[in-house]
Amino acid sequence: MNIKQRVIVLIREVEKGKYSNIALNEYFRANKLSKKERGFITELFYGVIRNKIFLDYEIEKRTKTIKKDWLKDLLRISIYQGTFMNGDEKGVVWEATELAKKKFSVPVGKFVNGVLRSYFREKDEELKELRENNRLDILHSYPKWFYEKVQKEYGNEAENFLISLKKVPYMSVRVNKIKYTEEEFENLLKELDIDIIKKVETVYYIDSGEVLYTDEFKDGKIIVQDGSSYLAGRILNPKPGDIVVDTCSAPGSKTAVLGELMENNGEILALDIHSHKLKLISENLNKLGINIVLPVKMDARKLKEQGKHFDKILVDAPCSGYGVLRKKPEALYNKNLENVVELAKLQYEILESASKVLKIGGELVYSTCTIFKEENTLNIEKFLNENKNFSVMKMDIPENVLGEYDNFGGFLINYKEEILDNFYIIKMRKDSEEC
Repeated sequence: MNIKQRVIVLIREVEKGKYSNIALNEYFRANKLSKKERGFITELFYGVIRNKIFLDYEIEKRTKTIKKDWLKDLLRISIYQGTFMNGDEKGVVWEATELAKKKFSVPVGKFVNGVLRSYFREKDEELKELRENNRLDILHSYPKWFYEKVQKEYGNEAENFLISLKKVPYMSVRVNKIKYTEEEFENLLKELDIDIIKKVETVYYIDSGEVLYTDEFKDGKIIVQDGSSYLAGRILNPKPGDIVVDTCSAPGSKTAVLGELMENNGEILALDIHSHKLKLISENLNKLGINIVLPVKMDARKLKEQGKHFDKILVDAPCSGYGVLRKKPEALYNKNLENVVELAKLQYEILESASKVLKIGGELVYSTCTIFKEENTLNIEKFLNENKNFSVMKMDIPENVLGEYDNFGGFLINYKEEILDNFYIIKMRKDSEEC
């Protein structure tokens, strides 16, 4: 099968609701491909999803209605390749024309040829006009509401923010120190001829996903995890013997950080509202050799209704996910501003409930993988105004992790950090009973 036909199959799966990272990983596991083929498929696949608004805008300017999804995806891929990958435009048009002929008919091939030739003739002028007319939402492929909100919140830095969220992510894995050492992992990377792009404590950003096919990964010596996700757990810093709750724990990667820091000594309750996710948590933690975790089916908003109290609490709240768009670009197209407001309400309810079962002197980390103030700073402002018995603690952020502190001491890993996911983290202590 032609590589572009393979990419069309993957795009169709995402359009039907499958997460892009899951679709791609499943495809690579099921198909033996060279490193070069995997790289090209990854670039085309994610590139089309990231730039779908721009691609569809240009297609719709030159067509009426395209009833066949396969054909639309072929045009998207071709325009993306010729615009963002510096592909030979004539070669791109020829290949797309031939594919359309074989799939459908000669007339359909001529249609594809005409659309693409029209676009590439006008490409430079199109790009110039979009910028001059301040249609950066189309140029960078963002829903208009999202673009306007980023512009309002980030002002002159808005475009830098928008560009950063479209960057291609690196593979990141964390060394599980219960089973493995950093030195051993670095020796493995040398054997596989894999380069380290960046290192954040025990999290490595590398230039190949080949480690996922090693015995070390199968044995739980390394785990796929972003540095931002790791830091949310590490900053909570539970000690051996602590009683801890992770309020929204699936798939368990942050829970694993907590278990490792506790040296497998103590108790962690890992909450989730879905039974199948509890099974996933158990499987992942067993693989990593962490056995102090009790998965519990519970809506975290009801945590305050049970009698147990905790030394440390991690509230990594369900969020809009706009901080991880590099890895899940399709998230742009399935939410809107109303969803952000609804999620902010849910996050606050979980935070408020968790605060009630934290021991005096106990510590709580609130984190999200998103960028908007409603889900971050504004939730914390409300919480601190309504809970005077809580104070914000200083956090140890590694020097090579870039971002900004808000007015309350929360840290947003933002567009300045070109490798880690965008994440908001704040740590608080319960100083007394309610005032």
